[in-house]
Amino acid sequence: MKGFKKNLFRLSLVTGLPVLAISNASATEPCEDFGECKVLIEINASDGDIGFHFLMDGDDLNSARIYDPDGKKVFEDQAKGPLKEQKLTETFAESAEPLCWEDPDADPDEEIVTLEEFLERWTPGDYLFTGSGDGGEKSFGETELTYQLPAAPADVDFDGSVISWVAGDDLGNCASSGDLDDLVAEGMLPVHPEAVEVDAYEVVLEPDLEDGDPYKGLKFTIRVHGSITRDQFDNPVVAEVSVPAEYLEMLPDDTPVKVEVGAIGGNDNATFTEEDGFCVNVDEGCGED
Repeated sequence: MKGFKKNLFRLSLVTGLPVLAISNASATEPCEDFGECKVLIEINASDGDIGFHFLMDGDDLNSARIYDPDGKKVFEDQAKGPLKEQKLTETFAESAEPLCWEDPDADPDEEIVTLEEFLERWTPGDYLFTGSGDGGEKSFGETELTYQLPAAPADVDFDGSVISWVAGDDLGNCASSGDLDDLVAEGMLPVHPEAVEVDAYEVVLEPDLEDGDPYKGLKFTIRVHGSITRDQFDNPVVAEVSVPAEYLEMLPDDTPVKVEVGAIGGNDNATFTEEDGFCVNVDEGCGED
């Protein structure tokens, strides 16, 4: 899953189906002179990759910068030509997302950045956002990057109408539960991901089709409260989300689909698990992957 999910009440842009998100996760509160700012860590536990994401939203800026807690500049954006006349407002970017494990199917020359190496690269603490406008007007804001990494959702499944999963205890291909125990013991992580509170789960079902297929963009997306994986006595339970029949009816017979469930912490750090190989509106079947 790529990018911020800023809006808590969202509409599927293609299907027009209302998609209600019932959580406060990913709310980016105003930070001083900026309307919004956020830095976060996003992990794809299935693919085994990890990245740094950020968002800033200012007013009529000519340039913008971000500094890490050590005062090192990590990003700079400069408007020029017609963009300088038009001005910058919202800026969102993702770093490259290198593999965090030795994937046997990957290009042997592909860069590997382990979880420990990633944490050493990105210092936790307050990241300073600055902006400059006409006449030397300055904007400032701060937001915190933490190592509170929620565990990857486990046992993600889809039975044709219901998506299900349970709370996990690791970061998938990026780190096993035992690896995470070691990182906590070494002081690299403040807490085991299994113990990080999940504010919300983002659930996505989308056709697993080739680029250019007109049905590829018909996604079902919803956010549900993080407590969905616990019962009233705080015992673990299987979480379930029903996919609307109206959405499924929009897809052709024998449409291959994939499912993604993301655990999102209160600081917006997120860990996603993907599963594919599902088929909806089965007639002759979707065939082998």
